[in-house]
Amino acid sequence: MNTDMTVGKPSKVLFRFAMPLFVSVAFQQFYSIADSMIAGNFIQNGEAALAAISSSYPVTMLFIAVATGLNAGCSVICSNLFGSRHFGRLRTAVSTSYIAIAVISVFLGALGILFSPQMIAALNTPAEVFDDSCLYLNIYSLGMPFLFFYNVCNGVFTAFGDSRTPLWLLIGSSVGNIVLDLVSVICLSMGIAGVAWATFIAQGVSAVLAFIILNVRVKKLPEEGSPQLFSWKMLGKISVVAIPSILQQSFVSVGNLFIQGIINSYGTAAMAGYSAAIKLNTFVVTSVATMSNGMANFTAQNIGAGKLDRVVSGFRTSVVMSACVCLPISALYLIFGDQLVGLFMESADGAAVGIGYDFLLIVAPFYFAVTAKLNCDAVLKGAGAMIYFVITTFTDLILRVVLAYIFSGPVGMGLNGVWWSWPIGWCVSAALSVCFYFFGNWKKHAHAI
Repeated sequence: MNTDMTVGKPSKVLFRFAMPLFVSVAFQQFYSIADSMIAGNFIQNGEAALAAISSSYPVTMLFIAVATGLNAGCSVICSNLFGSRHFGRLRTAVSTSYIAIAVISVFLGALGILFSPQMIAALNTPAEVFDDSCLYLNIYSLGMPFLFFYNVCNGVFTAFGDSRTPLWLLIGSSVGNIVLDLVSVICLSMGIAGVAWATFIAQGVSAVLAFIILNVRVKKLPEEGSPQLFSWKMLGKISVVAIPSILQQSFVSVGNLFIQGIINSYGTAAMAGYSAAIKLNTFVVTSVATMSNGMANFTAQNIGAGKLDRVVSGFRTSVVMSACVCLPISALYLIFGDQLVGLFMESADGAAVGIGYDFLLIVAPFYFAVTAKLNCDAVLKGAGAMIYFVITTFTDLILRVVLAYIFSGPVGMGLNGVWWSWPIGWCVSAALSVCFYFFGNWKKHAHAI
């Protein structure tokens, strides 16, 4: 159901829109965590299986970065057009996005399959998990079109103010993925390949359903003019938001590749512990990021309607909602982090558990910085003020990579030095984002498309 977020009490409208987004990403992260738990507990030599998934994880995140960047570009532009009631141009934006992602996803999928050994080797992946890492990455790359189409469809749904359809699709995908994991790993003994194929199938079904439902929704929009199937001009407008988002996400992923290389040099236990802990960390960060994406859509719709005062009210609501999510989880990680990391391991008393718990103890107290940064970034992104958004993210990335090398090497802090690079990067970039928001930089870019 489409929702006009330019009318009604901002806090109420944003809450109703953002909460389904949070629940949907919770399910998405749940089945991602379930993948790792099933791999760690039911595949023979579960620690090696976790290490194999961990080694390919930064590469898959690089692909996801492009998909989510395109999602952001399409979503912000469509939100603005929806808010300004330019439905003909909105149809053009949707079809143009379809064609662009079809080309990009096939290209990246082929790239992932052809060069998976080289990418896995570049991460200092131990020989004992090299083949499984390549296998996982190859199957993941086959599903690239599904990943991209689902992300862009999801972006258009949220641009229409509909956060419930993505929720139902993700619930179905999550449950299906877990069932397929259990069948392929336990019943069919397919190992790492079973985990990868389960994700491929579940993601494929949700992408096809999202595409069909969205097309029906678009056809119900009011007729206006003669929409184009593909427009270079519209692609340019989408790219203004999408390219900085892609670069931001990609550089973060590239930075994670460097950090993964450092972690891999410490051996299989470090890789397995990090694999478990980063899943838990990603759950928090992605949950807050998804809720803040709701704020980006809210911002874009209201800027399209020329209602900047509603953006400020919505921002306050978004910060409070994000804090209510991340603070309890932060406390949970600090108190029960070792037990949570242990859920991913067949044996919960090994070195890998201690390594993962150390990571959580260091980063969990600083989730407040993530909350501040992501919500300020959402307003910047929704207003099209992408240069400030890129500055804050690149600051975080550069600090994280540089400090990881310095602290783990010359300073001699080992893995804990790598872990400390996270909160330092978060805090510095959050300070910049807060300044850009309160100094009103986003208002300079606020206009209907």
